[in-house]
Amino acid sequence: MSEYSKFPQVLLSLHYLPNLAYFSCMMQAETVIIESREHFQKQTLRNRCYVNTANGVEIMSVPLQKPTRHVPVDEIRIDYSQEWVKKHWRCLTSAYANSPFFEYYAPDFLKVLNSRPAYLFDLNRQLLTLCLKFLRLPVELTYNLSYEQTVQYPVFDVRNCITDKKNVNRYQFYRPHPYYQTFGNGFSDNLSIVDLLFNTGPEASEILLKSSVFRETVE
Repeated sequence: MSEYSKFPQVLLSLHYLPNLAYFSCMMQAETVIIESREHFQKQTLRNRCYVNTANGVEIMSVPLQKPTRHVPVDEIRIDYSQEWVKKHWRCLTSAYANSPFFEYYAPDFLKVLNSRPAYLFDLNRQLLTLCLKFLRLPVELTYNLSYEQTVQYPVFDVRNCITDKKNVNRYQFYRPHPYYQTFGNGFSDNLSIVDLLFNTGPEASEILLKSSVFRETVE
């Protein structure tokens, strides 16, 4: 994809409004394969993200209908019996309404949320496509047709490498490069991409580049 590419191909799970490490990983890949046939894993970033609010960092989680059996992630339905869209938008507005670029990006995010996709995979896919557009990252996404527990070179399996678990190396692809944030006396790193977009706008992609570990290998 670029002179900075580190991996021929990466296999990623599809996250909800992914964090900066997720996009830093994408920037290091020639091509990106999205995992669509894995079984859904609870308490992961597949249906939740972190944002910076006046009360500190908060989690936004998309509620899901409980499947009657193990099903692929692209068949997991969203539970709209809960007013989560209003809750998430209220959280985002409270957190970022005063950020420099909220008014510029917010309507497109709201449009996706209000479209109420039935499936989590479709929601995440639409939001990811929107974020890549705003970041001006020419990433070509492909989707696998069947699940493989073990993948072979040239594909690098990073499906479970980007997580909020404390025992996982969160800096494998990402090293924080501080930027302006609306709230907080200190910098909160590796939040959802919306934090970077709403606060820095067109500079977001350059900040991501500076935050990517591969920068050390080319400078």
